[in-house]
Amino acid sequence: MNYFLPLILGFTAASVGVAPPGLLNMTAAKVSAVDGRSRAITFALGASVTVIFQTYIAVLFAKFIDRNPEVVILLQEIGLFIFLGLTVYFFWAGKKTKKKKDELKMKSKTSRFFLGMLLSLLNLLPIPYYVFLSVWFSRKGWFFFNQSYIWMFVLGTVVGSFLMFYLYILFFKKKESDKPSFLMTNGNYIIGTVTGIISIVTLVKILKS
Repeated sequence: MNYFLPLILGFTAASVGVAPPGLLNMTAAKVSAVDGRSRAITFALGASVTVIFQTYIAVLFAKFIDRNPEVVILLQEIGLFIFLGLTVYFFWAGKKTKKKKDELKMKSKTSRFFLGMLLSLLNLLPIPYYVFLSVWFSRKGWFFFNQSYIWMFVLGTVVGSFLMFYLYILFFKKKESDKPSFLMTNGNYIIGTVTGIISIVTLVKILKS
């Protein structure tokens, strides 16, 4: 069996899915700009750990979920409420009075790791995404639902996801001057806008179902 193919498929799927601005990569960029690159990488590692479980569950139950579209609709509905809540939170956080730089407390790497895991866990959209792709790859004869293929696919998605997070982290370096950067000042608004757009897209998908 060609185990290299599912690795490439997973890497490509994750790279395409994570490349557009979203909750996780924009948060990674904000952490990089505010707390520095090392803590942003820790955040990305936490998010990538959750990707392992999300992708494995999605692929493992791909056939069942594909035959029961109401499960996908349920996941979309849950995701809609989560992203609406996150949108409200980030816009509310953006309106809070900004503290001075010397009053800001540096977050620990551990907290950033678990923040990455939590936000990735709340992001349910990858599950139907990988369900659809794995079923489509299977019908094309490129993917088989055995443990070896599944784990190679999962490995590819984790590597692809982390690479995209890292590219966002590299682009947004920590601001060393006293003048706050645009991302530091408006990061919550940017993330809130992203989650708001995702909410609208998810709502449209639910209404069309």
